[in-house]
Amino acid sequence: MTAQSTRDTDPIPPTLDDIREARELLGDRVLETPVWQWRGREIEAAVGAGTSVFLKLELFQYAGTFKPRGALLNMMALAPGDLKRGVTAVSAGNHAIAVGYAARALGASAKVVMLSTANPARVAACRAYGAEIVPVDDVHTAFDVAHQVERDEGRALIHPFEGRRTVLGTAGVGLELAAAVPRLDAVIVPIGGGGLCAGVATAVKLMQPSCEVFGVEPEGADSMHRSFAAGEPQSIDRVRTIADSLGAPHAAPYTFGLCRRFVDELVMIDDDQIRRAMRLVFDGAKLAVEPAGAAATAALCGPLRERLVGKRVGVIVCGTNIDVATFADQSGAYASSSS
Repeated sequence: MTAQSTRDTDPIPPTLDDIREARELLGDRVLETPVWQWRGREIEAAVGAGTSVFLKLELFQYAGTFKPRGALLNMMALAPGDLKRGVTAVSAGNHAIAVGYAARALGASAKVVMLSTANPARVAACRAYGAEIVPVDDVHTAFDVAHQVERDEGRALIHPFEGRRTVLGTAGVGLELAAAVPRLDAVIVPIGGGGLCAGVATAVKLMQPSCEVFGVEPEGADSMHRSFAAGEPQSIDRVRTIADSLGAPHAAPYTFGLCRRFVDELVMIDDDQIRRAMRLVFDGAKLAVEPAGAAATAALCGPLRERLVGKRVGVIVCGTNIDVATFADQSGAYASSSS
């Protein structure tokens, strides 16, 4: 699905100076994660020998995903009294972990609303950072509960994917990738709520305007596809994918507007393609990634393969917080090659 033309109501995007200033402000509270050119028989067989694949390894970020970049910027902007009252958040896991990490880094407390189906490794990681967890059964209910915590306890709600500061944080991923790899032909970015894709796409287009940006959604969490089709943010009723980290219940105005402006095309993948990509990343790059972390690779090996043959492609490995048993189950790592 191609992006629609911009409208007068589209948000004003950050400038490159804005993005660089935000990255400098974050300093060593976040890592400049490595960019690694993926070579070898496994990836060559999957995408063709002439395609150059550069992985932006954001799974090596503090808290295991890109999420601390936006969480920290939002929390650093709070007034001292507001920060002292603490923060709250909604998450399937990764944003909750990031908010826990950011709260500890800034000397605040965190009370996060997490889905009861969240991966046990994410729950444990969140608690390890000292966050209090409120479990809920439904993603829509989760936002209601978080807003109640915000009202009742005076905690600041740190949104998982919406807002200018969130985008300024995630844009650092694109800034680092585009600086490390010149002359990219394409960058592939997973989409949950759109915060990562909005930031990466903005930075990449500012630094390498001719580079195409592709956003990737799983079939069971297609809120951005629906939003592009409707021309305004849309919702989904529930998440139906193993990539639960990409299961945002809705798109939101600011990040949707930037995605519509800077993303050249959206593509869809299914859970089987994600599973195959998880195994490929494990076999070829020796990385055990959660389903969301394999989504961009799944798109490269699936719907975008022929289109990007012979190109220089950046792939965002957005993170991984997953336990061994769940990885083995979701990736089919212990299944026979014929299964």
